[in-house]
Amino acid sequence: MSDAHKSDLFLVIVTLLAAISWMFSKEAVLLMPPLLFMAVRFLMAGGLLAILASRSLRRLSADQIRRSVGVGLVFGTAMSCWIMGLFHGTHVGEGAFLTSLGVVIVPIIARLVFKEPQPASTWVAIPIAVAGLALLSLKNGFRPELGQLFFVSAAFIFALYFTLNTRAANQRTIINRQGETVEKHRVPALPLTAIALLTVGALTLVESLALEPWQPVIEDFSAILAWWIFASAVIGTAGRFLLQTYAQSLSANSHGVVILVLEPVWVALFAAGWFSETMSASQLAGCGLIFAALLVNRWGVISKALKGWLRHRETA
Repeated sequence: MSDAHKSDLFLVIVTLLAAISWMFSKEAVLLMPPLLFMAVRFLMAGGLLAILASRSLRRLSADQIRRSVGVGLVFGTAMSCWIMGLFHGTHVGEGAFLTSLGVVIVPIIARLVFKEPQPASTWVAIPIAVAGLALLSLKNGFRPELGQLFFVSAAFIFALYFTLNTRAANQRTIINRQGETVEKHRVPALPLTAIALLTVGALTLVESLALEPWQPVIEDFSAILAWWIFASAVIGTAGRFLLQTYAQSLSANSHGVVILVLEPVWVALFAAGWFSETMSASQLAGCGLIFAALLVNRWGVISKALKGWLRHRETA
């Protein structure tokens, strides 16, 4: 199996871990302040990975550490918006589709900020995604819910995170302002993920200290809350983001993360079974358009896979 195919397979597994993490997180924020939950979750996950990565962490250069912290700060900002969307939102499945817009935005960020060429399908997908967003958010006129605004904000910031994470995990050559050629060495997946997660935990801890009361959590802490935190930290965070970073390190193409298109589908299915959620006709149409936009954005890979499958059928 080629590295590109391994990357795609691992990203499919990432989408399953990410989807189940939505359930763990929703259960947790029903019992404790959202930013405090994120701080505990990411500090636990980052600490666990830092122990595993202790040897490789000591070998990182100052530039590698700086880039890893930068990825973590962007990631932490996105996760802060995401958890506030989950806290204020009324529909987990809808929130997942809104957040998935970040996958459509990834190639746009890569093109506008880093001058990476993108296929024409990217620009076709954008208006389709916007139409889906309109059906989800404007069903009662221009009065989008607070949770929806947080989810859409998270989508834009996640797009920047995905691009920065891919660039940090891959070695590349750049030309600095003095016109000199500089080799940017890749940051190995394990220490990159550990530093990024610890940075997210530190950022959300500061936000929680400034904005949230802790006393009720200390007084009412329970075994079930401890389980949701543990499951979110180990399964939904440490395992998921380590695997995602490793998968991204196998492919230098930023649009490779478009396979995360599967995440909102899994979330909607899990939410239907877990929380008995249903969708109205307009919500289903909006989610369908967003899903269609993600497929259009990934069309180059999809069409190549279909052609390969057809050739295999003809020769079988």
